[in-house]
Amino acid sequence: MNLRQWAADLRLGAKFAFTGGREGWTRVLLTAVGVGLGVALLLLTTAIPSALNVRHDRGEARSDYTYSQKVKPKADDTLVIADVDTTYGNKDIRGRLVEPEGPRAPIAPGLAKYPTPGDMVVSPALKKLLDSGDGRLLRERLPYRVTGTIAESGLIGSQELAYYAGATGLAPHINGWQTARISEYGTPNPVPAKSDPVLILLVLVVFVVLLMPVAVFITAAVRFGGEQRDRRLAALRLVGSDSRMTRRIAAGEALAGSLLGLVFGTVFFLLGRQLAGSLEVLDVSVFPSYLNPAPALAVLVAVAVPAAAVLVTLLALRGVVIEPLGVVRTARPARRRLWWRLLLPVIGLAMLYPMIGKGRTEGDFNQYLVAGGVIALLVGVTALLPWIVEAVVARLGNGSVSWQLAVRRLQLSSGTAARMVNGIAVAVAGAIALQMLFAGVEGDYTKASRNDVNRAQIEVQLSRGVDADEAVAKFRSVRGVRKVVALAGGNLSDASVKSAGGQNRNSPVTIGDCAALREVAALPSCRDGDAFVVAAADYDTDTPVLAKPGKKLYLDTDQGMDAGREARWTVPQGIRKVAPGTDPSGMEHDGFLLTRGAVPAAAGQPVAQAYVSLDDAVPDVREYVRNAAAAVDPFANVMVWTRNEESKKFASIRTGLLVGATCVLALIGASLLVSQLEQLRERRKLLSALVAFGTRRRTLSLSVLWQTAVPVALGLLLASAVGLTLGTVLLKMTATTVSVDWSSVLTMTGIGAGIVLVVTLLSLPPLLRLMRPEGLRTE
Repeated sequence: MNLRQWAADLRLGAKFAFTGGREGWTRVLLTAVGVGLGVALLLLTTAIPSALNVRHDRGEARSDYTYSQKVKPKADDTLVIADVDTTYGNKDIRGRLVEPEGPRAPIAPGLAKYPTPGDMVVSPALKKLLDSGDGRLLRERLPYRVTGTIAESGLIGSQELAYYAGATGLAPHINGWQTARISEYGTPNPVPAKSDPVLILLVLVVFVVLLMPVAVFITAAVRFGGEQRDRRLAALRLVGSDSRMTRRIAAGEALAGSLLGLVFGTVFFLLGRQLAGSLEVLDVSVFPSYLNPAPALAVLVAVAVPAAAVLVTLLALRGVVIEPLGVVRTARPARRRLWWRLLLPVIGLAMLYPMIGKGRTEGDFNQYLVAGGVIALLVGVTALLPWIVEAVVARLGNGSVSWQLAVRRLQLSSGTAARMVNGIAVAVAGAIALQMLFAGVEGDYTKASRNDVNRAQIEVQLSRGVDADEAVAKFRSVRGVRKVVALAGGNLSDASVKSAGGQNRNSPVTIGDCAALREVAALPSCRDGDAFVVAAADYDTDTPVLAKPGKKLYLDTDQGMDAGREARWTVPQGIRKVAPGTDPSGMEHDGFLLTRGAVPAAAGQPVAQAYVSLDDAVPDVREYVRNAAAAVDPFANVMVWTRNEESKKFASIRTGLLVGATCVLALIGASLLVSQLEQLRERRKLLSALVAFGTRRRTLSLSVLWQTAVPVALGLLLASAVGLTLGTVLLKMTATTVSVDWSSVLTMTGIGAGIVLVVTLLSLPPLLRLMRPEGLRTE
């Protein structure tokens, strides 16, 4: 058969699709909508790497950290910038105080000029929040006048909350980690991150699991309206076409629908791309310009979808005999063979087996084997499900009228029923495996926090020069604050930092009032002016030498950053030894403990941390504390404690999974609804005939529910088995103890069942409209 004949037959099929009357148009539109939804999600997925790269590049372009303790000298091209990030509710806000030191100071991306002191420029999302009623407490924290907005080039997402505020007197606060003097933006000499094989595995499996249901649905969408199409093709046999030509014409119809689906998919993608600019999912937002699919991947989608439509149609028609007088489909079909369906999972396991144990001891994964093995296992779900549905429904027996109607329909078209739930089964199987993998390796990337959240819930790190007593008084006046203690640190040495000689023995110092010192040690009695020494640990050999009464020491409360602030201190007579303890952050304090009255005035204000205990019954109590911290110290770092600390990379992968899963679940719901409506449309004459003969609408509605519930139940059982198997293999690949999180398994299956239930409920109104005697009319 030459290519010219193939092209002519495909073109004839496409013509029939668009000129076949209302039936042809309806089928083409259903196919196009189904394919379009899948194509849109594929395009969005292929655009994700580009979006992540743009977000990363823009974040790097505006980076203002020097990663150096060396302070740059002041010049006409320098800028002093301070990191004053904060949090409002559960939203992080990027804040910067800026003080240009010359006319050639570098301009931050997204700004035309810097705001003057007392003014600020904000991101559009932050401006919207400040103007709303929800931003009342935030306006108290940011007492600046808004004079402009940050352009897109200076933001990593459309919903990012960020601002730049003008300030003066920032230079004395330069400390190398929060406030710095810079002459350009950007990360200097970035060091490439070391790859983690387990995280790479997670990313690979996430992408495969998210894309597989989309591919399954696209292959199902091109077969919409198959029964009516085959009956139309019988007429072609009557006028002289042979069976091969008829199949090629049918492939042409599917090709037409898929090409129109590409157009629909492009439109859906552009609409979704525009909508993405106004959405934020799990604290992740993008600008529409970020979502640009890689050209090679977009071309691959454009070629693969029509090719898959033709191939699937030709394969589907191999089991259908189209004769001039009808279609031999309603006869009892040959039983499906099981052996080749079992080959796919076996091949998948064989591809994954060499990777077992490669996730530890600097191992690595062959990405092609991993992706291929996961794909083979998940495709095995789509191959096994039709056989299982056919085998089970063939043995279903008596029941109510609605049950018998549903069972008979399933026995006649078990393949169609299985195709409807293939996507949900693949999604659930992949989700169960991923949940097992995440739960198994979570302990490597999540650890229990040392912070004692029973003693305090917020830690406030104050900057140099801030009076700790004033800060404590301010925090204690906040509604909902139960208790506040402040602890400062320093160092005692027998030699000055300015001197070159001396033994230079050192011992840490903790400074606070009596209530604060009781948080870190067991004090027998205490009054202002007292000093204590902690019983020395085995590794602390300097403190016993320095703690001799009458010994002259140097007290440095700036940790050596300003040698001029050193003060002489004499160890008092009768200094008492106390047992060591830990502060609310879990840190053990050794060395010396000094009340504020024991600190020489020449030492200045030491850098302190305030630990705040809250009454969670008071609404917005954390926001009140943050506002109080900003009032006493604009450079204060407020940290809300949690019981667990999680790796940022691990958390970002989990966030990506949740965002992608949300999109895939939405697609699955939409695809199931389209499939259900297509099935009802094909059976409208049968439904109308049953109603005309007196069948109750309630009985028919229940039969439709049973027709969906039985394949879904079988699909979820198969998905659970495959998901548990794949999850076990993935855990063995990461050398992690195999355990099953049954709550996650039940949650995933419950979500799958819930989607089907919602789709069934949404399909009831069209079903009731179809169950009318008028549906028997024909042209």
